[in-house]
Amino acid sequence: MDTKKDKLPFTSSRVNHCRAQRLTVCALGGLLSLAGGFILSGCSSQDQAEAVPTVTVQVGAAESEPIQRVISADAILYPKDQAAIVPKVAAPISKFYVNRGSKVHAGELLVELENRDLTGALTEIQGGYQQAEANYQTVSQQVSQNLKLAKEQLDAQQKLYDSRETLYKQGAGSAKDVQDAAIALTQARDQYALAEKQYELKVAEAQLTAAKGKTASAEAQLSYTKITSPINGVVTDRPFYPGEMAPAGTPILTVMDLSQVVARAHIPQADALQLHAGDSATITVPGGKPVPGKITLVSPALDPGSTTVEVWVQAANPRGTMKPGASVRVAMVAQTVAKAVVIPAESLLTDPDGVTSVIVLDSDNKPHKQKVKTGIRNGDDVQVTDGLKGGERVVTVGAFELANEDEDVLAKTKIQVQAPKMPDEDDEDN
Repeated sequence: MDTKKDKLPFTSSRVNHCRAQRLTVCALGGLLSLAGGFILSGCSSQDQAEAVPTVTVQVGAAESEPIQRVISADAILYPKDQAAIVPKVAAPISKFYVNRGSKVHAGELLVELENRDLTGALTEIQGGYQQAEANYQTVSQQVSQNLKLAKEQLDAQQKLYDSRETLYKQGAGSAKDVQDAAIALTQARDQYALAEKQYELKVAEAQLTAAKGKTASAEAQLSYTKITSPINGVVTDRPFYPGEMAPAGTPILTVMDLSQVVARAHIPQADALQLHAGDSATITVPGGKPVPGKITLVSPALDPGSTTVEVWVQAANPRGTMKPGASVRVAMVAQTVAKAVVIPAESLLTDPDGVTSVIVLDSDNKPHKQKVKTGIRNGDDVQVTDGLKGGERVVTVGAFELANEDEDVLAKTKIQVQAPKMPDEDDEDN
């Protein structure tokens, strides 16, 4: 009995302890059930939120403005005009009147060669010319007198013959007198014909012409020793010094007209067909600003090595900042559309089958996909020839993500338009 009584308090306490544990478990169960309800409720709300996705985009405008078809290419600069001056006579250089970098004008004396031997030769030849000229004058006067005398003799013999023939017909003269007069008349005619041919004068004239030619040649040889500039420009090269003799065919001076420069580019045939002389263009030196110019030549033949067409773009170079031989970039305007619907190039989407489209936002920021046809592309701008009227808003940043959505999802998508970042904002982010 004592043993049972001793066990009862322990049993009762243990039972109470078990009840307390069951209540605690029940309470925890209730809390877990409540939390589970909240969790399920939260999941349901999240599913509802995910049913209407939100996409942040940037937009651009389909604007009505001019657009140009521009063909760009690399080119090499050349001067507008250039003269590599090669001496026409072989003689040592006597004196230079210019240095490299000197500005010169057409006709200005640049260099003089040794010419004492040529001066002496010219003096001698001029003497021969003067002698031939004097002889021609003498012969000319003599021939003129002989012709006059021959004419007078011919007239006299003609009168004598006519007179004797008349007397003979009247019976007052003899046939012998008529025959003698006829012979004398024939001789007079021969003398006059010979005087008219003026053989002596022609010989003297030929001698004078030859002397004149020799003189002109000697004068030309002497003039070649004084070399003048054929163009306005700048001396860009002077490889020799006074006293030296340039090898045959070697320029002793190079003069370039740098007031204008010509950029020569080689472009594909298809592009060349769209260009014409007089079209607007620009020349850009690396690190510089575009300089306006015009196309002056579209070659009518292909380059045999590259099968490309050479095109020349000429532009003013008043300060001489564009140097011949430099590599530049030319941009040539092949076509201009005054009124075109133009969109940013980054808004244009191209399907695998080649169909182009854009994502357009309406006044309520509802997106929809619109097929378009394009025309001219110029840098960051694209012409739309069909599909837009101008004034629409097209998605730029985010267009690719929207284009991948199904149409029903795209219709429910909520669009948040974000202003594009300014360049300084991009720098701060970096």
